[in-house]
Amino acid sequence: MSVKILGKSKGFYDTYERRPGNNKKQTHYCPGCGHGILHKMIAEALVDFDVAENMVFISPVGCSVFAYYYFNAGNIQAAHGRAPAVATGVKRALPESIVISYQGDGDLAAIGGNEILHAANRGESITVFFVNNAIYGMTGGQMAPTTLIGQKTTTTPYGRTLQNEGYPIKMAEIIASLESPVYVERVMMADVRSKNAARKAVRKGIKNQIEKKGFSFIEVLSTCPTGWKMTAPQSEEWIKTTLVKNFPLGVYKDIADEVEPLDLSLNLATPERIPRLIGLEQDKMEFDTASMKIAAEIDQEIKIAGFGGQGVLSLGVWLSEIGMREDLDVSWIPSYGPEMRGGTANCHVKLSHNSIGSPLVTHPTVLVAMNRPSLDKFEDDVVEGGAIVWDSALIDIGPKRKDIRSIPVPATKIASDFGNTKVSNVVLLGVLAGFSDFLDPLVVQQVLPIIFKKKHLLEINLKAFQKGLELGRELKN
Repeated sequence: MSVKILGKSKGFYDTYERRPGNNKKQTHYCPGCGHGILHKMIAEALVDFDVAENMVFISPVGCSVFAYYYFNAGNIQAAHGRAPAVATGVKRALPESIVISYQGDGDLAAIGGNEILHAANRGESITVFFVNNAIYGMTGGQMAPTTLIGQKTTTTPYGRTLQNEGYPIKMAEIIASLESPVYVERVMMADVRSKNAARKAVRKGIKNQIEKKGFSFIEVLSTCPTGWKMTAPQSEEWIKTTLVKNFPLGVYKDIADEVEPLDLSLNLATPERIPRLIGLEQDKMEFDTASMKIAAEIDQEIKIAGFGGQGVLSLGVWLSEIGMREDLDVSWIPSYGPEMRGGTANCHVKLSHNSIGSPLVTHPTVLVAMNRPSLDKFEDDVVEGGAIVWDSALIDIGPKRKDIRSIPVPATKIASDFGNTKVSNVVLLGVLAGFSDFLDPLVVQQVLPIIFKKKHLLEINLKAFQKGLELGRELKN
């Protein structure tokens, strides 16, 4: 057993090929961080219970955002705080899978507070691991919802006060007060004995899901030597002497043995119900498709990237809306920099004549680059024969590749000439509609009034679109 515990679990990749750089053997976590230990416990349990091949790991925003580097299992990256919502969708679509939502205190107890409460209250059959280190570890050591009274952080340099910031939030107690959860426990990573107790809690939480018992919540008091400005031994001692006094350990609720296994099929939406549930049937009834042009036969995978505030994500949403109205299958997912401070925001859009298996765009047919870092980062990903539309008003050097179509568009300058640089994304939308065959300009013009309901906004955006459309048609010829 000791060899089994000390050795590397088969729940991890042998080599962390997804991790950037040359070091493919070690994790990215700081020395003394509790995340790696908890990862090991989870991976061991999944292998021991023979469910690793059937696991979907929902990664959060924060230090553990890179968990997909390590776990040899399915993984989905969730937006900040939304891991329980994503986990709910996965579990309802794949009820026989083992779904783990893994979140830190800044993710779960802050922006994700509403998500976790309602997932717990519904009794979703998922297992949630809540890592509580009382600080925002990844983004510079700011105060978290769990930061202690008197604890100093970068945003509470004189210590958290009751008068200004209020009490730290005790999530295990809150979750345990709800009727639906079947198992709630708080453990800590401070010494051998406490880590053994944590290991038992991890296994129980996963076993509950295997046995279809319902919602399990395990809060783990964990070290953050870097954020706390301590050595690893000092941080473990601080958990035992200080953190645990504010967050008492123990089982707050355990009724797993008293409940019957859930019939998860009751949560499923059948294929026949889905169009009505998402309003697709209503859209078809209200929208006249007779005048629409049939989209190009080639499926499009589009990546749009730029700085936050340039309308990157909005442009992706508009393309998805237009695609739906052209009777295509569409998907859109955002990625706005949780993995890299100061990084580019981007989104993935698929417009397809067939069912979409994954919304992730790894090799775009079209890249829309709205700043230089985006062009540098994603140029090599574009498929041979694809297109790169780039804002030549902000990017001084165009694409280097010769096997793609380079389309320079001074979008920001055009938008500035209209008096508002924020419409540069609409200029680019016009260019896409002008030079391509997969967007119908008439459909775009029907969608814009739905997006921009105020008259003055609609007028300027219609002008920006028309200018981009003319430019796109010129580039096409």
